[in-house]
Amino acid sequence: MKRPVDIHTHRLPRIPGTAIVNCYPDVFAPKEGEWYSVGIHPWYVPAAITSNVRCEMNVLSSLIGHPQVLAIGEAGLDKLADAPMVVQIKVFEYQARLSVELDKPLVIHLVKAMSELLKLKQRLQPANPWIIHGFRGKPALAQDYVRHGFYLSFGEKYQEESLRTVPAGRLLLETDESGVPIMELYRRASEVRGIPLDRFMEDMQENIDKVFFKRYELFVRIKSRTFAADKV
Repeated sequence: MKRPVDIHTHRLPRIPGTAIVNCYPDVFAPKEGEWYSVGIHPWYVPAAITSNVRCEMNVLSSLIGHPQVLAIGEAGLDKLADAPMVVQIKVFEYQARLSVELDKPLVIHLVKAMSELLKLKQRLQPANPWIIHGFRGKPALAQDYVRHGFYLSFGEKYQEESLRTVPAGRLLLETDESGVPIMELYRRASEVRGIPLDRFMEDMQENIDKVFFKRYELFVRIKSRTFAADKV
């Protein structure tokens, strides 16, 4: 299977395997050759933890071990969403704990809730990557996130100085809901950062391998050994 270059999108890519497709637990139906993230978005969290939410959380826990699911999310905290923050935190923390247990990255939707997120991160002390997706903030905010150990994923719209200030080892790119091709975003980002496109793509592929494929490669090795043992 191909390695993705787009770490977060809501559309199946034109070339299978070149993007991580975000979907919700109730519609997850993996296609051969594709990669996925699965999670419960804060926009769809109700005002209380109902039986339907608990069911969706249980469904999520049964799906995230699937080998084509490379990440959990997008999970998140959003003070502009309808659900009370206390409810959002419960749903987010559930997903965050699952991501820690499985050592899969967590893709985070965050709006005006940095302090709540940092408190959760401090309490959980995750060793797995946490990624702020669709980052559009100022350079100082980008530096704060990096200092707290986050990866930042940039889409079509962002502040160029913020893109320049993020260390190469903490940077990722995505299309999210944009129709701009991912390779156009790579070309633009390489120009903003002032480095050749091929070198920039090598740096990003190294990040993608480190963030998304560490556990997948372990799964493949274990599966291969099990298959070999069964044949003996």
